[in-house]
Amino acid sequence: MSDFAELTPGAQVEKKLTQIKRRTGGRNNQGKITARHRGGGHKKRYRMIDFRRNKDQVPAVVDSIQYDPNRSARIALLHYVDGEKRYILAPDGLKAGARVMSGPDVPVALGNCMPLAVVPLGTDVHNIELQPGCGGVLCRSAGASATLAARDADWAQLNLPSGEIRRVPAQCRATIGQISNPDHMGIVLGKAGRKRWMGRRPHVRGTAMNPIDHPHGGGEGRTKGGRHPVSPTGKPTKGGSTRKRRKPSNRSIVRRRRSRRYGQLKLNT
Repeated sequence: MSDFAELTPGAQVEKKLTQIKRRTGGRNNQGKITARHRGGGHKKRYRMIDFRRNKDQVPAVVDSIQYDPNRSARIALLHYVDGEKRYILAPDGLKAGARVMSGPDVPVALGNCMPLAVVPLGTDVHNIELQPGCGGVLCRSAGASATLAARDADWAQLNLPSGEIRRVPAQCRATIGQISNPDHMGIVLGKAGRKRWMGRRPHVRGTAMNPIDHPHGGGEGRTKGGRHPVSPTGKPTKGGSTRKRRKPSNRSIVRRRRSRRYGQLKLNT
């Protein structure tokens, strides 16, 4: 289990930076289940995170490091000198009382946000934008970080945690450091109830069902399904490319990630 040692004792949630998070239970607007094994779970409010980090040249003090039930990483509450408060993703090692800033002219320090054009090569970064000004979308989960490997003209080349090498515009912003809570993947739930707290209902195998309920169901004795793995509606699952072949950002991938779906790493032609 996580010991939560990095959290600030007695820190209170900033209510003005939260909002109601409604749950669907896996159902669409007609009340029909479209995502199985969803429902229940503990009620929680969404913390509004500043992914853009666009408050330039205004120093901020880290008030506290807090737990966020909506993500695996920890979050930090910033108090800016002009009185504004914002939540950001907390880098690993950031402490309460530290000072952080954003902008193209800020020093390269833990928690500071700046364009990739001014970040030294070899630096670990997180919360990386794909388009300037759109907010960070890459490396936002616990323990994630990318390494700035090279720069060429108006492009920056990043080594992502998946093994993929990708180009992004050099004016895209990123935050210095690795995301907090790097031991998240080592957590063992320990009981089925913890999964129910997260809003995940029991997952029943298709081979344990009857033929009317699942294509893998039925048969005399125990079977492995008798056909290639499919969903309850008969669509193939487990494998097969799901990425759009003509997706515009494909041209930005220098080398694909290593996976069963995409095979060995290959140079993008």
